[in-house]
Amino acid sequence: MKNQTKRILRIVFIMISVGSLYFVPWVLVKAWILPLPETVQEQLDEAISYGFDGMIVYVDQAGKPPAFYAAGYNNREQKIPANPKSLFKIGSINKLYVAVAITKLVKDKRLDLDKTVADYFPELVGRIEYADKIALKLLVQHRSGIPNFTDHPGFWDNPQESDIDVLEYALDLPASFKPDKGYEYCNTNYLLLIRLIEKVVGYSHHQFIKEEILRPLKLNNTFFSLSEINMDDLMSGYYVGYDQDLKANDYSCMIATAEDVGIFLRALNDGSVFEEGEKEIYSGIYVYEHGGLIPGYQSLSEYHEDIDTVVVQFMNTTDFNGYNWNLSEIIINRIVKILRR
Repeated sequence: MKNQTKRILRIVFIMISVGSLYFVPWVLVKAWILPLPETVQEQLDEAISYGFDGMIVYVDQAGKPPAFYAAGYNNREQKIPANPKSLFKIGSINKLYVAVAITKLVKDKRLDLDKTVADYFPELVGRIEYADKIALKLLVQHRSGIPNFTDHPGFWDNPQESDIDVLEYALDLPASFKPDKGYEYCNTNYLLLIRLIEKVVGYSHHQFIKEEILRPLKLNNTFFSLSEINMDDLMSGYYVGYDQDLKANDYSCMIATAEDVGIFLRALNDGSVFEEGEKEIYSGIYVYEHGGLIPGYQSLSEYHEDIDTVVVQFMNTTDFNGYNWNLSEIIINRIVKILRR
């Protein structure tokens, strides 16, 4: 993510050098070049001025009590201030939990990283190109080449009200690339992994993750659907140019407090989420930090080994052009710089 931000800023300055000033995303330049504030809270307050409705940050720095920060609004219509203990839709951060679950099943020899989609889903042979060549490991690593179902416009047409299996949006299409010959971030990979967990254990992957990850870590503020929570505890979500609060939109994603995400990320990086032999497996298949993005909600969770610090950042405003995502990366990098001082 840091490299992506550097590339964006490099592009910005190339654009300046060739005179394309009209198209320069000046808000990114401003956020990057302003003097660093003295405190994390000041950085949050500055970030809100870029158009974010609300923001939450959790910091777990070794040797210090966890720190909680908030700025802006939890609900802008009612002028309710942001609350650092609010629940938030964490989007694709859930892939870390799924990857840990896969790791545990591999360690128990209930799954094999070298077996293929064809082995585990024979019904998809002929509907997913190269199904007999896509190993389980490649699904975890986003190296399968399977098309991404969330790229299909039909997915975003009230998915919570549709009776269509969203997997259908990725079937009967040409592969993006041959297995293990490229990388493309793909939600279809993790949809298949979730279904594989359920096929192997014989019950909901939600329950398996609760039993194997949430309960041992005492993550009592992590949930899997809107039906499990008090909606008043959930931070509102907003999309630039669209006035309606998006928190009631159900995209079947995990919901958690920043603190719960931070505790999980600490356990992932120090290995305490794993049983003996599992961390070695996990290290060979997936990453140790992640972001999440769905309409109205964007999140980043990072671990910085040099200062032994976990940082979780939630922002409840997203946009079409991606500037808010790029801004969120710049802001978390500045927060880490403040913590390093």
